[in-house]
Amino acid sequence: MMINKISTMKFPVACIAMLALIGCGSAQKKHTESVVKSKPNIIIIYADDLGYGDLSVYGGIDLKTPNIDKLTKGGLMFTNGYATSATCTPSRYGLLTGTYPWRNSDAKILPGTAPLLIGTEQMTIPKMLREEGYDTGIVGKWHLGLGSGDVDWNKHISPGPNEVGFDYSFIMAATQDRVPTVFIRNGNVVGLDPKDPIEVSYKKNFPGEPTAIDHPEMLKMKWHHGHNQSIVNGIPRIGYMKGGATAKWHDEDMADTFLEEAKNYVGTHKNKPFFMYYAIQQPHVPRTPSPRFVGASGLGPRGDVIIEADWCVGELMKKLESEGILDNTLIIFSSDNGPVLNDGYYDDAVEKLGNHKPAGPLRGGKYSLLDGGTRVPFVTYWKDHIKPGVSDAVVCQMDLLASLASMVGSKETKFSDSQNLMNEFLGKSTVGRKSLVLEANAKTLLRKGDWIMIPPYKGASKMNTEVNIEMGPDDDYQLYNTKKDIGQQNNVAKQFPDKLKEMKETFEKLRGTDYQNVKELKLQ
Repeated sequence: MMINKISTMKFPVACIAMLALIGCGSAQKKHTESVVKSKPNIIIIYADDLGYGDLSVYGGIDLKTPNIDKLTKGGLMFTNGYATSATCTPSRYGLLTGTYPWRNSDAKILPGTAPLLIGTEQMTIPKMLREEGYDTGIVGKWHLGLGSGDVDWNKHISPGPNEVGFDYSFIMAATQDRVPTVFIRNGNVVGLDPKDPIEVSYKKNFPGEPTAIDHPEMLKMKWHHGHNQSIVNGIPRIGYMKGGATAKWHDEDMADTFLEEAKNYVGTHKNKPFFMYYAIQQPHVPRTPSPRFVGASGLGPRGDVIIEADWCVGELMKKLESEGILDNTLIIFSSDNGPVLNDGYYDDAVEKLGNHKPAGPLRGGKYSLLDGGTRVPFVTYWKDHIKPGVSDAVVCQMDLLASLASMVGSKETKFSDSQNLMNEFLGKSTVGRKSLVLEANAKTLLRKGDWIMIPPYKGASKMNTEVNIEMGPDDDYQLYNTKKDIGQQNNVAKQFPDKLKEMKETFEKLRGTDYQNVKELKLQ
């Protein structure tokens, strides 16, 4: 600026004022640029039921996932990255609140009519980041309850995502296989016709409404177990729904719809630090790929929607690059739990599996206490800030709250069970968590160092025959060295009594001694 070299006595007051405004504007712009550089945009991409072995970069055999592979190879790939639970609602609760889901007895697979699980007074990732000047948004699957227990879907729905830290929300209430099958933007059902109000029940059907049992001729997808109630778009669902015809989503367009919302959010928030939780619905059932991806994998609809999800990740990356903000964006990619093949529909997931192993070398899967239930793909990417590589550090999604708080300089210090592992997420340390209590179907286990201990659950189901997955419980203690025995084939509890004693003491110190007094949950 030349204002210091010019005598203000010869300059009109209006001009001085204008120059001052220009100077302030320039300073403000520099300040904004400085904030953006010091506080990166943060995006969590959260897949649904994606297994440890479902990505080619994690050793997937028959599936090609070039976009997620590129993200992974350009960032840090964790081989010991964990969700907090082997099912979706508890994992999402742990991710956003930094709290072990087993501390909340209501943190279980929720129906679409459940009340909000997260307390509006609780600290969450979006709430913490909003306090630090971030815009916050969620696009995709929610499944953490809405309202206070008796939702009127025809009115503004509250509390929900917007009351626990998100400035913007575009969600489905629960899962793709549950009613209500509508999108909700900032607490309001999208496209609802007031003359055709929505009614939802998880107890009984509405008079005259067809179900999969009564009208199988209306189905384009056959149910295997549990999914035999209201029919929407030819797909039988969990729960009963009436009305809302103009608001119902089109299943084959869901991935595109969420992607466009995510891209729009990026485009409209690029000038200020933002946090986006992009919770994609793939490869959860019902698997309904866009016609563009039908047959793309050769593994049936489950493989096709994974290919579709990979494409969505690639398109989001392109958007970040075209907006010039990829270099200043921290991206975290993970999944809410391990894989499952037949989870309620006949869709050739089993028949067309071929040589592909969704859990990779791990034993178990979704719903399971075994490692395949909670050990998932976990990637951190931040161009020029995270050196590409592989980390064996034990990390958990629950630790993102405290870690991100540390990165952005938050004054918050109380994060429940969340630990600051930012150095691990940035690749500056490989220490990781010393111990971690994991959960499946209301039961818990301990990961400590290279060891996993599953306490005895006498009389508990050892196998879920509907989904054909080992649940993991046994009548005796199980002890595995996951470094030497990643597939948990050798229970060495009797060979290493001192290690078992140490693990038991740590587990009971963290979890308490009443861990066996839990009731098995209904999985659907």
